[in-house]
Amino acid sequence: MRVAVMATCLGDALFPEVPRATVRLLRRLGVEVEVPPEQTCCGQPMVNTGYLEEAVPLVRRTVEAFAGVDAVVVPSGSCAGSVRHQHRLVAQRAGDGALQEAVADLAPRTYELSELLVDVLGVTDVGASFPHRVTYHPTCHSLRMLGVGDRPWRLLSAVAGIDLVALPQAGECCGFGGTFAVKNAEVSVAMGADKARHVRETGAEVLVAGDASCLMHVGGLLSRQRAGVRTMHLAEVLATTADDAAGVV
Repeated sequence: MRVAVMATCLGDALFPEVPRATVRLLRRLGVEVEVPPEQTCCGQPMVNTGYLEEAVPLVRRTVEAFAGVDAVVVPSGSCAGSVRHQHRLVAQRAGDGALQEAVADLAPRTYELSELLVDVLGVTDVGASFPHRVTYHPTCHSLRMLGVGDRPWRLLSAVAGIDLVALPQAGECCGFGGTFAVKNAEVSVAMGADKARHVRETGAEVLVAGDASCLMHVGGLLSRQRAGVRTMHLAEVLATTADDAAGVV
């Protein structure tokens, strides 16, 4: 099975350890993995802000970059959701029949990481080891747009040595929301502060989520509060084995 990794903008620019962990994890599971160098932004920031015409070149580049592989895995619920749902709107607005066909072909082959692992590869125990107290935040797009449900929780529960604790009010938005955090900074910070408070209540050493953007937002608040809680992407935890688990946190 050939799987292409969509690194995402944040993964490429700020959190390269996330796509690297995704590649390492999948190769450990025997998957043939590639990272197309032609990929750039999927266009989600433009679509979310209402600039559908400006997103057309990015959508076109995305479908071209990921043509010909069996599946595309995205370590981000928001970017996976954009490819699966928003690209269709962009192509329809552009009135480009060829682009609409390409988008329709790519969408069902695109999976958020936990979806690929559980639904396509059929695994929940990926051979990870992480002997730390962890809490999990289900990000909005993964929870509501994609409906990943308990897949990430099932994957984390199977990790050796983990002390997985439920996050109070887990389904509440962390307040990031892309450009929402810029346009509505005070509301965004207030929502993030609530999320950070709930994280501290768990006594967790590590906050895990499937979107680096949400971890960046909540992690920044936790850092300012000197809470002593580290943020890690789901892929990083699942890629950790007994050989390197002790030195992670």
